[in-house]
Amino acid sequence: MTPTPPRLFLASQSPRRQALLEQLRVPFTVLPTTNNAEWVDETPLAHETAQQYAIRLACAKARAGWAALTQNSAPSTVRDTPPALVLGADTTVARSSRIFGKPQNAEDAVAMLRALSNATHEVITAVALTDGNRMEYAVSRSTVRFAPLPEAWITAYVASGEPLDKAGAYAYQGAAAAFIPEIRGSASGIIGLPLFETAELLARFGLGPHCAATLPR
Repeated sequence: MTPTPPRLFLASQSPRRQALLEQLRVPFTVLPTTNNAEWVDETPLAHETAQQYAIRLACAKARAGWAALTQNSAPSTVRDTPPALVLGADTTVARSSRIFGKPQNAEDAVAMLRALSNATHEVITAVALTDGNRMEYAVSRSTVRFAPLPEAWITAYVASGEPLDKAGAYAYQGAAAAFIPEIRGSASGIIGLPLFETAELLARFGLGPHCAATLPR
């Protein structure tokens, strides 16, 4: 008898991550806005690298999502067949040793874009998956090169509101693409959920396209 695949829950309200996860054709449920995954403290720790930062936050979001999932249900019920899995993710932008998180306000967004203008930076996205006992993670690293950003464009872009909830104050899938002549790495990772790494991570728990032979047809 073919085993029933786990139930997948996404600890993120990001429409970008939801749309990307749908491309893997794995059924999932978005945890409600009341979950704690959106309220993880995103302050970098002293001497923390960008990759360490992204991994820590992705794991913290998955852990917070699991806590929210079990808040109104007994953990043993959540782990019943089919068991539950919670996916968390975090994307950060880094140039040299500086971590660019989400801008605190419009002025911060302008400063970030000026700092990234006419330079190459790195985009790191970590994804973490937990079943309440075991935690696994994967990391995608990509580079993005910005052309010189006209000051008038920066002002108009920030005024549009698009960069205000994005790491590095820009969306590769949005208007900022007009000033990105080159990327190296994972386009989906730059947007917020690297599909290859996510599929590999899901496979470790017996779910996803890399486990297609074990799933019901």
